[in-house]
Amino acid sequence: MTKAIILHSDPVIRTAIASAADYQGITALVAGSIDDIFALGGPSEPVCIIADARADNDLLPELHRLPPVIFLSSDPELRAAVTAIKAGASDYLSWPCEPLELIAAIERSLAERSRWDNSPRAACPILGDSPTMRGLLDTIQRIGPSAATVLISGESGTGKTLIANALHAASPRAAAPLITLNCGSLPPGMIETELFGYGSADETHARSRPGLLEAADGGTLFLDDIDELELQTQTRLLRVLESGELRRIGSSICRPVSIRLITSTQRDLPLLVARRSFREDLYLRLSVVKITVPPLRQRPEDILLLAESVLARLSMRLGREPSRLDGEARKALLGYHWPGNVRELESAIERALVLSDSPVIPAHLLSLNSAEGFPPAATPAARLASAAPAVNATQTTIEDYFVSFVLTYQDQFSETELASRLGISRKSLWERRQRLNIPRSRLPSRLTPLGNNPLREA
Repeated sequence: MTKAIILHSDPVIRTAIASAADYQGITALVAGSIDDIFALGGPSEPVCIIADARADNDLLPELHRLPPVIFLSSDPELRAAVTAIKAGASDYLSWPCEPLELIAAIERSLAERSRWDNSPRAACPILGDSPTMRGLLDTIQRIGPSAATVLISGESGTGKTLIANALHAASPRAAAPLITLNCGSLPPGMIETELFGYGSADETHARSRPGLLEAADGGTLFLDDIDELELQTQTRLLRVLESGELRRIGSSICRPVSIRLITSTQRDLPLLVARRSFREDLYLRLSVVKITVPPLRQRPEDILLLAESVLARLSMRLGREPSRLDGEARKALLGYHWPGNVRELESAIERALVLSDSPVIPAHLLSLNSAEGFPPAATPAARLASAAPAVNATQTTIEDYFVSFVLTYQDQFSETELASRLGISRKSLWERRQRLNIPRSRLPSRLTPLGNNPLREA
């Protein structure tokens, strides 16, 4: 059902608009305030707003989150009309106007709404009804339209990439590219070329190519695991943020770039700054706004909501009939501590759905055992400490601890497992081995039974 929401203080004008809309089969509703608009129009309904231009001071800052708005002015001014259109208004009409002119403007605005729903500006699927998540979503709405850099911190699997997508979608840059790079996914030395590109002195070399910073010009660049950047790359990135210009590797030509930078980390960046492995000036540039994404165990109110959403999405993707969780399965989900957060929840639901022969998912197919793993309150640091080798009085630094841990367990685990238990990437493990001169053992020990592994038992 097509709706036109009227936001106007004059009852005569409201009646005239409603009559013209009703004649064309458009339902006219009256809103007393901006907040009423969301109650009157559902997110999937074709809706436009017809508002008094005298209220534009209140509406203009909110246009990015509203359906298309048509302003009506009894005393139109060219400057006011241009300002409204630039801010995102759908149309600006002089009142009184012909009914057909108003209907045509409504139809144009509804076509614009249809394009908006299919564009990158459409809302990102962030689910959560807990107070923490409601506050997080409110923060995204407030800071999304700004150009401020944002640092997102949180454990693995909490949805930091979704937050970055939502920030981009809520910004004026939403129609421009969102470029994403995981800084820990590239071998040492390659990330600079990936970010800054490669060029020759005169930019005529056939191998010259732009980097991701240029690709994100006018849009947003999201750097996941920013703590993995080497110091040299940190310095170059800082210069781009400060000057708004970049030089490709090997080139002397500076190019202006306009990007919004969003970064994320699982680690304590202030601690890395104190240890001089991350530049303090870059940290200050990146953390103009800081967002902390809570782990799933700290928002149990959202577990069933997320599970049902994942179940519905996966059922459709796998071509299964709509499925549901039985009572015991729901209890199992609520009783588990989710060390892998939302990513682990998705894996558990998908595994159960694939294995189930019935549309009702039983608890045992989730393969969750709340007695396994670490207690819900344990942080990654606490889990590591509980599973680590004993540290003697002479081991007083992080590097001493790292050396002890690696030498103790390198014969029992792969490099990927070692890195995971240390809370770092495989690339960081490799770099620290080189710096601290810890060679990889060529003959892994097979003497330790799996059941006696202290990390497996933790």
